[in-house]
Amino acid sequence: MTDDQRAAANCPCGSGDPYGKCCGRYHQGLSAPSAERLMRSRYSAYVVGAIDYLRSTTLPAQQQALDLQAMKEWSANSTWLGLEVEESQVFGGQPEHALVSFTARWHDGAGEHAQHERSAFVQHDGCWYFIDSTTPLKAGRNDPCPCGSGQKFKKCCATYL
Repeated sequence: MTDDQRAAANCPCGSGDPYGKCCGRYHQGLSAPSAERLMRSRYSAYVVGAIDYLRSTTLPAQQQALDLQAMKEWSANSTWLGLEVEESQVFGGQPEHALVSFTARWHDGAGEHAQHERSAFVQHDGCWYFIDSTTPLKAGRNDPCPCGSGQKFKKCCATYL
């Protein structure tokens, strides 16, 4: 598929909008305006193989620990079947946090799969970031939060993990 064809095709996130006017904008550098839009764009990034985008939208304190090769292989070796967002909750405060519940479906050499997840997100300096619960945060309860808020970890992101 050419870049023009991909931009005109329906976005993999399930919005019904063309990719170029939906998640494609975020993959090209525009910041996602909400945690739900970020989550949708991250699913689309797996579909189109935008692994650098997945890294850059993960909490910066976790980016070095990501297994980018495994992410790339999962992206390339899967046929992505769809995304359903069940719920998106935004919690006020500084920084703003959100939880997004969704089900992602894909097919690979082992068969068809569905992953239900409730993911946590934090907004920092006007950008939303995914907090990867599978990648350890090197912070004790009383340490400064890795999101950069200046708060203690236990009073900030730890609440959402």
